[in-house]
Amino acid sequence: MADEAQTDRGAGQRRVGGIPLRAFAPNAITLLALCSGLTGVRFAIGEEWAAAITMIIVAGVLDGMDGRIARLLRAQSKFGAELDSLSDVIAFGVAPAMILFLWSLQYAPKFGWTAALALAVCCALRLARFNSRLDAEVQPHKSAGFMTGIPAPAGAGLSFVPAYLWLVTGNDLFREWYVVMPWALAIAMLMISAIPTYSWSSFRLRRSWRLFALAGVGLFGAALVTAPWHTLLAVCIIYVALLPFGLLSYAKVRRRG
Repeated sequence: MADEAQTDRGAGQRRVGGIPLRAFAPNAITLLALCSGLTGVRFAIGEEWAAAITMIIVAGVLDGMDGRIARLLRAQSKFGAELDSLSDVIAFGVAPAMILFLWSLQYAPKFGWTAALALAVCCALRLARFNSRLDAEVQPHKSAGFMTGIPAPAGAGLSFVPAYLWLVTGNDLFREWYVVMPWALAIAMLMISAIPTYSWSSFRLRRSWRLFALAGVGLFGAALVTAPWHTLLAVCIIYVALLPFGLLSYAKVRRRG
């Protein structure tokens, strides 16, 4: 009986402390996203601005992959969810805030660091709100196929719009703190706002349009390689333009419900 009890305790300890092998891949991708975001800060310290922003974009791509791979492998876990949130705060909150501060906001006579902090803090608050609602029975936005506020990766990408404009035009006006600061604060507020925004589940692709969609993805990839800053700027403009349509669509869904 004692041996059996010891065996049960040993098995319980292995279950608590171990990570299934199938969960290794998505968690490794999450860690790569975290490292990519921090590497962006390293490039920013060396004033390699294009490389710094590129690393945040790479982190966004990796962040989009880890959850889908976890669901594909049936490897979702609380450990993975917590790791993903920590990675998102660093890669899409702390790292973009540091990059924007080193690129522009440090030259503000006052409140430059405060604006950078706002971006990081609001990203953390958004993720905390998301995690706190995971087990909530009533989630109106999620049940209708929408998200609450703009997601952290989208917020990080949008925060660099002045940098995209600077890289495209070479005009130092877009690097001035009085241009970057209000934009960064606006994006920070959008992350913690309650506005409904489109998620992937909001869209339904008709069967007849699938080949066109695949062709569009290929063209988007080619544009991203050949003219990355123009392409990212266009994506951000489209995303911002869709925000009011998200409000209207959600209102329509609520009326139907």
